[in-house]
Formats: sequence, C-alpha cells, structure tokens
Amino acid sequence: MRYPAVAGRFYPNDRNSLIKEIEYCFKHRIGPGMPSGCRNERKITSMIAPHAGYKASGMNAAYAYKELSEDGLPDIYVVIGPDHHGIPYDMAVCGEPYVTPLGTCKVNEEIIKELRKAMPDDVRSHRYEHSVEVQIPFIQYIDPDPCVIPIIMSDQSQESAEYLSEAIEEACDGHDHVVIASSDLSHYVSKDQARSEAADVIKNVCARNVKGLYDIISERRITTCGYGPMAVAMLTESSSSELLKYSDSSDPLGMSNEVVGYVSVAFRR
Repeated sequence: MRYPAVAGRFYPNDRNSLIKEIEYCFKHRIGPGMPSGCRNERKITSMIAPHAGYKASGMNAAYAYKELSEDGLPDIYVVIGPDHHGIPYDMAVCGEPYVTPLGTCKVNEEIIKELRKAMPDDVRSHRYEHSVEVQIPFIQYIDPDPCVIPIIMSDQSQESAEYLSEAIEEACDGHDHVVIASSDLSHYVSKDQARSEAADVIKNVCARNVKGLYDIISERRITTCGYGPMAVAMLTESSSSELLKYSDSSDPLGMSNEVVGYVSVAFRR
C-alpha cells in the first residue's frame, strides 16, 4: 500500500472531515458549485488541476472534478505529478494501491505491467510526494470505485513528456482513461506577476502549443512546478481545450504580498 503523506496537512485526515472539506471547495464563493447530473458524454481526454492544500487550491481543483463528473467517469485515471523530493529516476509509476481517508484506491495491474517496460515501478518514490496524492480524494469523491495509475515525473523536459505520453497511450490502449496533470503555476510572486505569468502559460496550454509552453516558462523563468505533466496532458489526443478556472492563493485565503497561482483546464476529444 502507498499510505498518505500529507493527510492532516494538505487535507483532513479523517473521512467525514475530508468529505466536508471537498464539498466546501465545491460550494465556496469562488468554487464551481456541486456536481450535477452526468451527461455520459466522455469527451474529456485529459485535465490539469492544482495540487496545493485544499484551503488554497481546492476550490480551483473542484472545477476540474465537477467538469469530469458531469462529462462522465472513465475506467482509468492516470494521475501525473511532478517530483518535489528528488527521486532517483526520470519518472516512476506506483503499482501499489493509494490509501486515503476515503479508502483504498486500486490500480490496474495490466496497465502497470505495460508501464514497467517504460519506467520503474517503485512505491518508495511516491512515499512523500503530494502532487499525485492530493488528487486522489477528489477522484474518490466523484467516483466511488476508481482505478488509478499514479506517475511521478522528475525529468520534465519536452522529450520526457513526449516519451511518457507515448508510453501511457500504448499501455492504456483499449482502456477508457483520462490523464490528470497535477501542477501549480507561479510560486510566491505578487498577485499581478502571478496573473501575468499565468496568462502566458494558459495561452500556450489552451492552444496545445507544447514548445510554446516550454519556451515561455524558460524565457520568463516562471516557477510552474508541473509543466512536464501539463505537457503530457496537452499531448493527449484531443480536439479542443477549455480554461475552467484561474485563481491564486489569496482568493480564498486573503490578500498577501506573495501568492501561488492555480489553473484547471479540460481537453476534449
């Protein structure tokens, strides 16, 4: 099992409190409202959602999960997060079930077996990483019996993103799956700077311009932590994109001289 690393810090560590916190994110004044009826369209192929503590970014993430819930639930959730702790691999999948206060989230053994051909399967690399973990309770909230494929990226280069995108498509062939890229945007800059940098990132993301994303992050030295996972989401086959929500940490928490920016985006076939 892969047990929680940030329960009690990024989100509540007991079931009832966690459910209330997730629902608070949906119902918050800057949230999207509670998910309504499912259209069963299954048009969403990939998404981007933030991964900070729920009190700061949960309302933004709620937009992604409301949209996915209403679009239709996939069989497989491929959750890709950046490495914050220095794992000894370019990327690593976790073949062990993820445990949260909402229960145990199973993995798909067939897909994991295929992905082992492309990367290590190492639960230890996932032990302390929050970027994948904070997505799991939202997935469990909208889907009572989800199946996830957790992946952490250390090498976030464009070449690595292209390699991972191809590996996922091959491993998930024949499975109805959604790629969820976990990323925050600018870190600890002024609100105006965060909004300016976010505008440039979002422009390239929504245009599905992967090279443009890497170029603007490099040129402006933007501190987007999950640009590799974002690129994988952009490379997933789709025909349209939609900005669901931009916000920063001061929107729910109050004004600050330094903020972190968050974005939720949906890509559809």
